[in-house]
Amino acid sequence: MPHTEIVNISRPLTEMARLQPDTPAIIFPQDNRTLTFRELDAESDCLAAGLEHIGITRGTKTALLVPPGPELFALTFALFKAGAVPVFIDPGIGARNMKGCLADAEPTAFIGIPKAHVARRLFGWGKKSLTTLVTVGGGRIWGGIPLAEIAKSGRGADFTPAATGRNEIAAILFTSGSTGAPKGAIYTHGTFSAQVEMLRNLYGIRPGEIDLPTFPLFALFAPALGMTAVIPQMDFTRPGHVNPQRILDIATKYRATTMFGSPALLNRVSRYAVTRGIKLPGLKRIISAGAPVPAAVLERCTQMLSDNAEIFTPYGATEALPVSSIGSREILGETGRLTGEGRGICVGRPVKGVSLAIIPISDDPIVSWNADLPLPVWQVGEITVSGPQVSRAYLNRLEATRLAKIPDPARGFWHRMGDLGYVDNTGRIWFCGRKAHRIVTATETLFTIPVEGVFNTHPKVFRTALVGVGKQGSQQPILCVELESKVDKAAQEQIRRELMEIGSRYPHTRDIDKILFHPAFPVDIRHNAKIFREKLALWAEGKLS
Repeated sequence: MPHTEIVNISRPLTEMARLQPDTPAIIFPQDNRTLTFRELDAESDCLAAGLEHIGITRGTKTALLVPPGPELFALTFALFKAGAVPVFIDPGIGARNMKGCLADAEPTAFIGIPKAHVARRLFGWGKKSLTTLVTVGGGRIWGGIPLAEIAKSGRGADFTPAATGRNEIAAILFTSGSTGAPKGAIYTHGTFSAQVEMLRNLYGIRPGEIDLPTFPLFALFAPALGMTAVIPQMDFTRPGHVNPQRILDIATKYRATTMFGSPALLNRVSRYAVTRGIKLPGLKRIISAGAPVPAAVLERCTQMLSDNAEIFTPYGATEALPVSSIGSREILGETGRLTGEGRGICVGRPVKGVSLAIIPISDDPIVSWNADLPLPVWQVGEITVSGPQVSRAYLNRLEATRLAKIPDPARGFWHRMGDLGYVDNTGRIWFCGRKAHRIVTATETLFTIPVEGVFNTHPKVFRTALVGVGKQGSQQPILCVELESKVDKAAQEQIRRELMEIGSRYPHTRDIDKILFHPAFPVDIRHNAKIFREKLALWAEGKLS
C-alpha cells in the first residue's frame, strides 16, 4: 500500500507537550487557572476518547458553542485528535443567521453551554440533523450528556489520534456575513498546518513566547505555535467596548510578547494608554486584522511599545489567511500619507508561498484560469490568491463556491477575495475596498477606500463610509461621516464645508457633494470594525427622501 502522509493540526500540541511539558499552554487569570502543555494534551486525549465513546468520531461534524475557557481549548484539540470536524460559528451573528449556518453545516453533534442549548431548543437550531448532544457546565436537564461524564469515561483510555491526511476536512469556519449571508469555509488539516507555519515564519514566533489574544479563534493558534496564551477577561463579542485597564494589566503582569486585537480594540486600548503614559516594553509585536487599522491608531500604539517592536496588519479573510502583511514603520513612514491622498490602503507584499494576481472586475463566475487574466501594475481589479492556506470550497454552497473559486490545472484553484485593489511597481498590494461596495454612477466607478482615505484626514473625523443610493449604473454617491465626538449643528456645517474643500483637491472626490453625519456606524460583531455599508446605504436613502 502507498504511504499516506499523516497531517493533523493537533500534532503540534503533542510535540510541544513533549518539548516543554511544564510550560503553561493557557492561563485564565480571571479563574486563576493554568493548563500546561502536558495537561492540555492529556485532557484533550481524555476528551477525544470520551467523545469517540458516544459516537463523535472521524468525520462527525460537531457544532461547538463554548466561550473561551479551558473547555473550549481542550474540546477543540480533542475533536481534531478524534478526526471529528468542529463547526465554528460566531454567536454574535444572531439567532436567525445561526439557524441558517447550522442548516448549511448539517452537524450531527452539538456541544454547547446551557445557554446555547436553550437557544437551540427555542430557535430550532439543527433540528433536522442533530443526534448527539453534549452540555458543558450543566447536567442532563439541558438535553445533552454532561461533559464531565464524557471526561470520566475517557480517563485512562488507550487513545490513538486519528491518522488524518493533509486534504481531510478538519473544521468548518463560518464567515462573519458582513457582505451577505455567512458561508462555511472548509478547512483541511493541511490548510491549518500551512497557516501555522506561515504565521510562525512571517512574524518570527518562537516557542516560549506569551500571547495575549483578544479573538477566540486566534487564541487557538497559540498552543500549536508553542506560545502560552493568556486569555483576558472581556466580552469577546464587543472588542470595541473592552476595559482597556484589564488588557494593559494582563499584558504587563504576564509579560506578553504578542497581542492580537481588532482595530476597534486597539483604538480603545491605545487611547487609554497614551493619555496615562502606560508602556508595554515587553511586547515584541501587535497583530491586528479584521479591517484596516487607521494610521492614528498605529501612531498611538507605537507610543506604548519599545523602539524595536512593531504593529503588523496581515491582510486576508476567513477563506485565506494570511495573504500579505505590512508593518507600522512602513505605513507611518510612507504609505499612510499616500492613503490620505486617495491611493488606497497598502497591505504589504504577498506572504512567502502565496501567489497573487489582480484580475478584471466582474460579478460573474470564471470557469477556468488563463494567462491573460492578470492585469498590469497600477490597474484596479479583483484580488485573487492561491496557496496552501487557502480554503478550497464552501460547505453545501455550490453557487458561492463557483463564484469565488477559479479552477487552474497548474495550481488547483484561485480564490477571488471579493476585494478590489492593485499592485504597484514594487510588488506591494493596495486595497481599494470590497467589490460589492463599489459605486457605479452614470459617468464613473468609485472605490470606497481611496475616497474615504481622503476625507478621513480631517482631524475631527473618526471614519467615513462611501455608499451608493439607487441602482448600479446610476448610483448617487453619499459620504457618511462619523465624528470623533458629538458637535452641534453649526460645527457640523463647518466640518461639512471643510470636507468639501478637502475633496476638491482630488479628481476622484471633487464631485462628491452629499455628506451625511451618522452618530455611530453599524459594524460587525466579530471585530467591531467592518462597516455594514448596506445598512448605511438604506439609512442614507431614508435621509435623502
